[in-house]
Amino acid sequence: MFTHLAHKHVLIGLTGGIACYKIAELIRRLRDAGATVDVVMTESATQFITPVTLQALSGRPVYMDLWDARPNDNMAHIHLSRDADVILIAPASTNFIAKLAQGLCDDLLSTLCIARGNKALLVAPAMNKEMWAHPATQRNIQCLIQDGVTILGPGCGDQACGEFGDGRMLEAHQLLTALDTHFAPKLLANKQVVITAGPTLEPIDPVRVLTNRSSGKMGYALADAAAKAGAHVTLISGPVSLTTPAGVQRINVETAAQMHETVMQHMDQCEVFIAVAAVSDWRVTQPSTQKLKKTTHTEAPILHFSVNPDILAEVAARPQPPYCVGFAAETEHLLEYASQKRQRKGIPLLVANLAQEAMDKDHSQLVLIDDQGSTTWPSQSKQDSAQALISHIAQQLTPSP
Repeated sequence: MFTHLAHKHVLIGLTGGIACYKIAELIRRLRDAGATVDVVMTESATQFITPVTLQALSGRPVYMDLWDARPNDNMAHIHLSRDADVILIAPASTNFIAKLAQGLCDDLLSTLCIARGNKALLVAPAMNKEMWAHPATQRNIQCLIQDGVTILGPGCGDQACGEFGDGRMLEAHQLLTALDTHFAPKLLANKQVVITAGPTLEPIDPVRVLTNRSSGKMGYALADAAAKAGAHVTLISGPVSLTTPAGVQRINVETAAQMHETVMQHMDQCEVFIAVAAVSDWRVTQPSTQKLKKTTHTEAPILHFSVNPDILAEVAARPQPPYCVGFAAETEHLLEYASQKRQRKGIPLLVANLAQEAMDKDHSQLVLIDDQGSTTWPSQSKQDSAQALISHIAQQLTPSP
């Protein structure tokens, strides 16, 4: 999943805070993703986790002393920052954030941050909610943002002091995602992308619904890949039990009518529309307001259906439509039926797969159909397919020389 971290050199700086324990997992997962990790600790950080632990996990020496004699010229603050592809301060205490904002250099970590040149600096605050809310801290945070520093979080939740609120450091997997996103090519930088995902639910009565087996995994993987590619992503989702990708605005809907209304509300600024959701073709014309009761063992209620709006076709028919991508899940005659669907919708690109091989699965084999014909991709994870598809879409948006 974290494909952009391989062969990257990450420097992690730890300052004093109980959240230091989360960095052990982060280092392990960074190395699993193929990254090299250097660790620099302040003296306060060593009160919460030992250098021995972090050296064992990183497989490299841990640095703490500005006057460390291991570099031949005694300039660890220069060499460590020059060797790194990115610097992450996690946890970043209130005190260290203040030092960064003022440009103070009184230890190895603060000095290498100021000496880093054009290397990207990411800061993950970790502190009590009152310390985070204090005007001085907020001024310092704004100062760092103006200086080009990326602030990660903080999150909201239980704190070690027993209080609850903002100031909790992001979890290891969230920091890993942020680092992966940092290195991802920004192929859709600042593009407005709207994606639909998951199933819809059409009520029969207050208890029963008409739905389908869509898990939403492909749509969510595309939302994640688009966000990492620098897009502003709006994810309009039917009911699924998936976590919203970082940096994505998620809007929950249930019925096809709700999805249609929400999509249309976001079309004016949309530049790419990816319709992945398995929208119900029909709805019950008059759902019962009370639960339908079984009166005999041989008779079933008769349901009357109406056709739901065709969201993708309506978007594609706009006077100035966004670049539209549709999906087709078929059970047979894949290329024939999917090609017919692309023509019927009037869209430039349709992505097809076999429902029995894709729905609620983690892997899928995609077939891309456009004006030039069809291309079959190898079976791969939905995350890999999503990244490849976002790259393909970005190429279509770039005018030929």
